[in-house]
Amino acid sequence: MEKQHQHNEINRRGFLKAGAGLAATALFVPFGAAKVFGAFNAANAKTSIPTVKLNNGLPMPMLGFGTNTLNGEVGERSVFDAISVGYRSIDTAHVYGNEGAVGAAIKRSGIDRKELFVTSKLWVDFAGYEGTKKAFQTSIDKLGTDYLDLYLIHRPRGDVKGSWLAMEELYNAGKIKAIGVSNFEPRQLAEMMIYAKIKPAVNQIETHVFFQGHNLYDVLKKEAVQHEAWSPFAAGRNGIFSNPVLAEIGKKHNKSIAQVCLRWHYQRGVVAIPRSQNKAHMIENLQIFDFKLDKKDLQAIATLDLNKTQFPEWS
Repeated sequence: MEKQHQHNEINRRGFLKAGAGLAATALFVPFGAAKVFGAFNAANAKTSIPTVKLNNGLPMPMLGFGTNTLNGEVGERSVFDAISVGYRSIDTAHVYGNEGAVGAAIKRSGIDRKELFVTSKLWVDFAGYEGTKKAFQTSIDKLGTDYLDLYLIHRPRGDVKGSWLAMEELYNAGKIKAIGVSNFEPRQLAEMMIYAKIKPAVNQIETHVFFQGHNLYDVLKKEAVQHEAWSPFAAGRNGIFSNPVLAEIGKKHNKSIAQVCLRWHYQRGVVAIPRSQNKAHMIENLQIFDFKLDKKDLQAIATLDLNKTQFPEWS
């Protein structure tokens, strides 16, 4: 997966260089070349990312930084770079094996913990009441923090009810500011609603232009559960960074395909957590709040929906 991620980064970089002149304009216009290469004002960036209020009133940034496959020194450097250019929401998980690297980057950044929104996730091996309590403690120990902003059940497997009970207790004890789920389908979410004393605040699921998930999107909106997209670029699959429909929309707005994708998520009210090892790409991903997709753009993007996962190996 790491090699695949690096390959997709190269593909994106190549397209940004050659894609009908889009790269040079889209990457540098909003902030200027000097800011891309080190003079970017992180203090301003952190206040420019809009937030959404979760169903318990907690504000969550609409754009965060994903860390899956970013491990070891690469993971620490990538998270440090993300924080340095303005990201304040960092998403990790036990199964990613990088909570220690994320914690080291946070410490190294010198950012006040209260300014960050840190998410981690409970893996299926620890499902159940006791396992969840132990796994949570392990996660915060590795991260070097005494609380999480968001803790998610990573997949709906095993003793979900026992896990949720433990998470509710941790929430009530102030150890977690919001609790939620990941990869839950409507039926699984409905089952949880029967016994949950605290409604999930978030459902983090695969969402991108090729898998738009309208049914679940509508359910989450109705239930006031925040929709969060993992892999908003489909990890570069299906030729997303050379897609002609997205390229045309990008050219129209003087933006890159990546920016078009993230703006699409934002306009739907979906939180996105793009991942990158490339600092220029991190900055580029932040530059989505100064333009708006119009009705024609949204209709064109709607035609890209395959209603099919691009990650069958994870199903």
